[in-house]
Amino acid sequence: MRQKFHLSSLSLISGLLLCCALNGFAQNREKYVISAKAGGINAVTGQASMHAKGEADWQQLMITDDLDAGDRVRTAYDGRVEILLNPGSYLRLGGNSEVELSNNSLANLEVRLIRGTAIVEATGVEETQLLINISTPHARMAIDRQGLYRLNVVPNDATELIVRKGRVILGDTNTKIKGGNKVVFSATVVSVAKLTDQDKKFEKTIPVEAWSKDRAETLAKANRRINNRMLTSAFSSFSENDFFSGFRRSGFWFYNSQSSCYTFLPFGYTNSPYGNRYPTTIYSGYGYSGAGNYPVAGGSNGNYPGGNGGTASGGNGGSYSPSSAPVRTMPTMPAPSAPAPSMAAPRDVDSGQRVRATPERP
Repeated sequence: MRQKFHLSSLSLISGLLLCCALNGFAQNREKYVISAKAGGINAVTGQASMHAKGEADWQQLMITDDLDAGDRVRTAYDGRVEILLNPGSYLRLGGNSEVELSNNSLANLEVRLIRGTAIVEATGVEETQLLINISTPHARMAIDRQGLYRLNVVPNDATELIVRKGRVILGDTNTKIKGGNKVVFSATVVSVAKLTDQDKKFEKTIPVEAWSKDRAETLAKANRRINNRMLTSAFSSFSENDFFSGFRRSGFWFYNSQSSCYTFLPFGYTNSPYGNRYPTTIYSGYGYSGAGNYPVAGGSNGNYPGGNGGTASGGNGGSYSPSSAPVRTMPTMPAPSAPAPSMAAPRDVDSGQRVRATPERP
């Protein structure tokens, strides 16, 4: 005889299973509270699915998923997904869109926007070279600096790139595209134009834009909520090798269990391109003092009392105090650098100029 369940019983069972799953997820991510890995799913709203490389079917995308190289994500009309790129950089996928994480290594990070709309928010030290490689059916490019970028891909037509802030290097022509420009890639020609006031007003109407801006504020708040206990725990088993692995990338991902998401933990005081502050820094908890010409950041007030390798005194949000955080000697670190793109030196292009481009084959 088939057993009958009331809807309330099914809801209770589903709720318990979901709670157990989320608890297991939180415990798993807390084991890697400091991370430099790309591909983590940091937020999902609406309908979204994932196709793992080598698998036959699409599966529902979960906040617990971490993408590997070759995995794809797609969204329905109401879907929104936030994917972690290199630390400080987020890709936010709009509705009716599809993206592939082609390479998830930080040295050769690459995403492929197959169709639809994506916004990249790249946060970090202003002059840090990021080199987030992006390809579409019509173009290849590398996000070179912190900033705000939007791509829209119509597969059989064209790719549109909006550089609101930052700098992009076009892979086919070595052209540098700076903030305030719009680029349209067709089958054979790349056209560049200045963003008009009408373009800027239109940007605010893009459905994923409001969600992206809200996520930026949420993640900055998550950074401000990192307290001294969290930092002390995170850095208790932190090694110099861990430090070196993220040094070129402006900072690390920090899993804030209270906010249930990864936020950016930078090496120094910084703002997101949306203007939100990231006051809690890597030095707030690592407690470096001694040798090394690296200023030590304090709390949300942005205090830098340490000078050349001194000890930070916490502001309102950094929550650092010398008595409770581990104090270590600053290792001798190489100058910040990033792998050079596999292209010749980039050149500037004026708005309105057309450049011959070789379209990328799908």
